[in-house]
Amino acid sequence: MIHTAGLYRRREIVAEEDADAILRLRNAGAIPIALTNVSELCMWWESANTIHGRTSNPYNTNHIVGGSSGGEGCNQAASGGAFGIGSDIGGSIRMPAFFSGVFGHKPSKGIISNKGQYPCPVSEVQQNMLGIGPLCRRAEDLLPIMKILVNKDVVSELKLDEKVDIRNLKFYYQETDMGGTLISPVNREIRELFNKVTLHLEKAHKIKAQKVEIGRFRKSTAMWMTDMKPGNGPTFDQQLANLDGAISVPLELLKWCVGLSKHTFIGLLTAILEKLSPDPESAKYVYIVQERNALRNEMSDMLGNDGVFLYPTHPTAAPYHNEPLIKPFNFIYTGIINVLGFPATHCPMGLNSEGLPIGLQVVSNNRNDRLCFAVAREIEKAFGGWVPPAIEA
Repeated sequence: MIHTAGLYRRREIVAEEDADAILRLRNAGAIPIALTNVSELCMWWESANTIHGRTSNPYNTNHIVGGSSGGEGCNQAASGGAFGIGSDIGGSIRMPAFFSGVFGHKPSKGIISNKGQYPCPVSEVQQNMLGIGPLCRRAEDLLPIMKILVNKDVVSELKLDEKVDIRNLKFYYQETDMGGTLISPVNREIRELFNKVTLHLEKAHKIKAQKVEIGRFRKSTAMWMTDMKPGNGPTFDQQLANLDGAISVPLELLKWCVGLSKHTFIGLLTAILEKLSPDPESAKYVYIVQERNALRNEMSDMLGNDGVFLYPTHPTAAPYHNEPLIKPFNFIYTGIINVLGFPATHCPMGLNSEGLPIGLQVVSNNRNDRLCFAVAREIEKAFGGWVPPAIEA
């Protein structure tokens, strides 16, 4: 199959072998039926590129479907396959799952091989941030897919077959990021979901969920951008050239203005923003890394081996096409979980007043993915999960 990653220079490249995750699925009997659309080089949360065009939301085609695995989120919502596989370094599984009203899981760091993903992670930090995982319409499908995908050397540690009793879990929740810079406020209908879940837990299982206010989440954007610094690896302008030198970003911007560039505007903007992130030798970089480590320790101590954390997947339902350009950092509700390396599952909870999907993400401590799956099944049972898009006559 073609292996473009949405990059025009790769439009004729055909893969010579399966990615590890796909090979494992095929060996288990899965039949690949399609490749689905992504953003250019998988680095934006709207799935559009100059090869395959733009993917639209099946609930309302004026809205986005998320990215970078947006084509697969759309495909799942529209029942185009039994399940799908995406990659997630800043929310690229969970945002499409959120906007498309399906389940999507970003695994714990290091438990699934990233080999075959393009572009490749260019640093050890990026390798730990990236996760390959499933998207599907039913919560019960997450576990069997994950059992196939995970590396054999971690199977026993993950305890995926161990039954999880919801009543033995500790629930924590936070409704906002505490005021991150240039981040949209969390929509009222999404905030109301926390009340619905906590009321259900109390009535059905006598569980008292604890509301927390972890202030370091307001620094999430700085943490993600710092961790995405390529170090000694190729820069994004080199990635845009398919590692054959580097593109001239100013020239491509001029070409884009007159419709001649083969790159997306956001791809060019990403190359610019990368150069503006703090230098690894700077005091600001060191400070952000210290804050990241402190947040990871704070969260890990809170969650332990029996805790789950409910957090918005995104502050709003699916925006209109191109709207992310004026709200570029809204992805950070998912991106910060990649920074921390924790597993997280997006759980759909029906449609909002405009008929667009909404839901929440469930986060657990590293290698406690099974807790996310158990809570996802509980939320689906209580609130219905995936709602099929309306079919127009």
